[in-house]
Amino acid sequence: MYRWEISGTVCSGMNMLLLNVYVVMCHLDVIAARFLTFHQMYSYERRLETFADWPFREDCQCTPELMAKAGFVHCPSENEPDVACCFYCLKELEGWEPEDIPWSEHAKRSPDCGFLQMKSFHKLTAIDFFRLEHGRIRNYVRKMAHMKIAHFRDEMENTSKNLRILFDIL
Repeated sequence: MYRWEISGTVCSGMNMLLLNVYVVMCHLDVIAARFLTFHQMYSYERRLETFADWPFREDCQCTPELMAKAGFVHCPSENEPDVACCFYCLKELEGWEPEDIPWSEHAKRSPDCGFLQMKSFHKLTAIDFFRLEHGRIRNYVRKMAHMKIAHFRDEMENTSKNLRILFDIL
């Protein structure tokens, strides 16, 4: 990476670009790590285990049991303790309220999720499982591609902006 010292603004812009690259790459790593472990989450019990530190327990609609039944896995971060991600479609939801119904929220934001469309998860045949797994892999590849394209677009916009600033200085 080149070190720009012509202008504090350009230098700051480059540092911000590097920070954005780091944040996006870290998020991509998180998604990849989730994907590699989420194959175990076909099991309701495994999903339920992830909700040990879930902030909503009693007197609410989004209990750990209902979250797990709706296909969610608890994926908290330091700043966001209520992040839940569907193990299948990888849709992340945060900002849960006690009256939120997990299945409804999931269906509203990811209506094509294959997990939600299953009639019975207890009677899964091998063929059903492989079809689901194929769809889960497709969802992962699609999400990663969209994230990388968005990251590339942001990088190009920042680089273009920094070059305009640099040319204005010269």
